[in-house]
Amino acid sequence: MNKLQKWIHGNWSVPIVSGLLILVSFGLKHVAGGAWNTTLTPQWWLDAGAHSTHTTLVFTLADAFMIAGAVVAGYNIVVKAINALLTKHIGIDLLVSIAAIGAIIIGNFWEAAAVTFLFAIGHALEAATMNKTRSALAELVAVAPDVAVVMRDGEQQVVPAHLVKMGEIVLVKNGSKVPVDGQVVAGTGSLDEASITGESMPVEKSKSDQVFAGTISRSGFLQVLATGIGADTTLARIIHRVEDAQDAKAKTQAFIDRFSTWYTPAVIVLALVAGLLTQDVVLALTLLVIGCPGALVISIPVAIVAGIGRAARNGILIKGGEYLETAAKISAVAVDKTGTLTEGRPQLTDVVVLDPAYDRSEVLRWAAAAEAGSEHPLARPILDSARKEGVGPEGIPGTVTPVPGKGIVSDIEGRQVLIGNVPLLLQYGVTNDDGATDRAREAAEKLAAQGRTPMIVAVGGTVIGIVAVADQIREDAPEMVRRLHKAGVEKVVMLTGDTWLVAEAIGAKTGIDEIHASMLPEDKLEAVSELQKQGHTVAMVGDGVNDAPALATANIGVAMGAAGSAVAVETADIALMGDNLLKLPEAIGLAKRTVSVMRQNIMIALVTVVLLLAGVFAGGVTMSIGMLVHEASVLIVIANAMRLMRNSQGSTAMAKELRSPSRASRTAKDDTAKETENAIT
Repeated sequence: MNKLQKWIHGNWSVPIVSGLLILVSFGLKHVAGGAWNTTLTPQWWLDAGAHSTHTTLVFTLADAFMIAGAVVAGYNIVVKAINALLTKHIGIDLLVSIAAIGAIIIGNFWEAAAVTFLFAIGHALEAATMNKTRSALAELVAVAPDVAVVMRDGEQQVVPAHLVKMGEIVLVKNGSKVPVDGQVVAGTGSLDEASITGESMPVEKSKSDQVFAGTISRSGFLQVLATGIGADTTLARIIHRVEDAQDAKAKTQAFIDRFSTWYTPAVIVLALVAGLLTQDVVLALTLLVIGCPGALVISIPVAIVAGIGRAARNGILIKGGEYLETAAKISAVAVDKTGTLTEGRPQLTDVVVLDPAYDRSEVLRWAAAAEAGSEHPLARPILDSARKEGVGPEGIPGTVTPVPGKGIVSDIEGRQVLIGNVPLLLQYGVTNDDGATDRAREAAEKLAAQGRTPMIVAVGGTVIGIVAVADQIREDAPEMVRRLHKAGVEKVVMLTGDTWLVAEAIGAKTGIDEIHASMLPEDKLEAVSELQKQGHTVAMVGDGVNDAPALATANIGVAMGAAGSAVAVETADIALMGDNLLKLPEAIGLAKRTVSVMRQNIMIALVTVVLLLAGVFAGGVTMSIGMLVHEASVLIVIANAMRLMRNSQGSTAMAKELRSPSRASRTAKDDTAKETENAIT
């Protein structure tokens, strides 16, 4: 398609052509009424009567150009109105079509042209600004890589990004885009992951780290094993998710659509009744124009598109308008401890021997063997420590049976191995004849009081010892709680399967309002349900595994660090792509601002219609003036929604603080980190 064809099919071709025709019409009338006046016309021309005939022809030609301007601007409007009627839908286009055609029939050509011309301009501006609000989606598409450098047959080859095969080695050089999702197998470098997580600071990458398509190398050289290509990349899933979310309707929008279904026919009936009662056709046609609910119809979708787009640009994926509205009502936030309030990278701190027949290495060996087949986050530090000490498990793990909220049961070398808490021992009949269970309970409580998570190890029905791990509180966890309260959240609740002593140590340092510990998955579900019964709109932040029932029950399920989880990106109501806790209050704050803009837009639209209707009946508001004010209200509504595309002052300040913290803030953070470390170790 060449430039001319592109312009013809663009949004601005119709209003420009229509506007030129209207200007020609005015020009001809000016000539007929000005230059061709009797003082400048020869007497013989006047005597012949030619002047009057010529003036009439010019005015007729001017009217023809005015009608042509109305037809050019109104053709698409009429077509849309007819197509809508065929689907049994009465919309704004029908109101404008009836008004314009009626104005032409009664000879009011200027009003017809003005109404259709202004409506066409409004449509073009509306399309342009809606595209602007979708800029976040356009930016995501723009960062999608075009080419990749892969190793094939021992040589570097440049291929289109979509032709990279799973399992191939991709080379990422300084300044280039990462073309695939993958794992670093060699090299070091830093990547700008802003397109995925919304974080502006580059992230250092080395062997075994995960990388995402669309991120940009700022330094170094990486060799990446491709694990996600084409539509299976995180970037592709984000683009798809944002596209669907921006098109999804909010409850308010669905109500406005239903309202418009009845409102538009009501305007037609009002105009008809007014025309019959007053015998004033112009009044009836003017009411049709004045009653157009254009600003009302667009008030919600433009705000939703802008709000979801702003969130996506900041690394926050919101599932759609309905979830955006619900997020604005959140009054209680329930969070899991491990991986949310804590770093999620626990370290082995203690190995306590309780049976003299075993030594420290043997207790650690049995614990690691039992955890080898477990997916629980606390398994990793035990396995890592066992391998470092040369007692790590080898071969295929034995049978592992998770017991939610209690621990796991494994079959190792023909012996039953339990690792978990006292209720697990009691469930599997570990006796207390020699007081071993009581000693284990006392030792576990001492470790828990120090902020550590103890796990009792029993082999063949005998308690042999305890292993304990500790996880460091996230540096920004207390600030997250503070900002949640500032954003209007009344209660922040911790739901954890850990012991009370550990939970209380974490809660005291983070400022959590309410603590629930030693919880099974069904207990977390009940806790969320109880919050809802108290009248709260609840958001649940969890890992999606043990927290799945609670996440499903909560009004809003939030997944953190979702960039590495395809399931979280697709299913979470709100997915925080990065691992930044402060994104949660930012998401809630943005949702509240978006809903506020939606309400403002509805008020602007309704007030405009009421004032125009009053102006019509009071006199002085014509069809053209009504359409001009109507289109102005549409633009005001759009401009109001566009404010959401800007970062709030709070977000900007936060970003600056994170990028270049002052000496005072660094000192405060260092002090907080030391206090936290002391509390849990």
